[in-house]
Amino acid sequence: MPYHETGRVAMMRRSGLLCLLVALVWAGAVSHAVLAQAPAGDGPRYVNGTSLVRPEDYRAWPFLGSGLGLTYDAETAAPSTPPAFSNVFVNPSAYRAFLQTGTWPDGTVLLLEFRRSLTGTRPNTTGRFQGELTLLEAEVKDARFPGGWAYFTFGRPGAMLDAAPPIGGEEVERCIECHTEHTAVERTFVQFYPTLLEVARARGTVKPGF
Repeated sequence: MPYHETGRVAMMRRSGLLCLLVALVWAGAVSHAVLAQAPAGDGPRYVNGTSLVRPEDYRAWPFLGSGLGLTYDAETAAPSTPPAFSNVFVNPSAYRAFLQTGTWPDGTVLLLEFRRSLTGTRPNTTGRFQGELTLLEAEVKDARFPGGWAYFTFGRPGAMLDAAPPIGGEEVERCIECHTEHTAVERTFVQFYPTLLEVARARGTVKPGF
């Protein structure tokens, strides 16, 4: 004789399934909220708390802009020295946040690489193009550091550091002064990144009087 559930048993089973469904939905919502609050995986990583680990994949990050012969105020290149190219990359999560707000979130990592400029190669023997890497630096927005920003130098190829301590002393004072007085948005040279400068102007985050 086939088994038939009584009305009470069927009701209890449906109630149990409904509770299980609600629990699964609630668990999914909690997991989504936790993931949304989790720090970005592409943010700064440190050794010993403050030494920045060099991101090996930074050239896959959004490219902000390139300059030729851009130097700090106190730096002057010899007339016979070809101007160097400077390229700036930023971690993807910080880039997305800037597009939305016009400001950099905590955890922003800007990588600045210098490359030798070359010329004399066909088909245009007078134009300049980028050559080998000569220096790699970083700027990080991190509330743990004085002023909320820190600066790092990984050095040159052949002697490049895997993890660089923050610049200190008079050198960091010069960095802070330049990155405070001459930058368009916060302590970053957004004026050299044309697409982001448009975003900052639209969001009203360009420094007053810039």
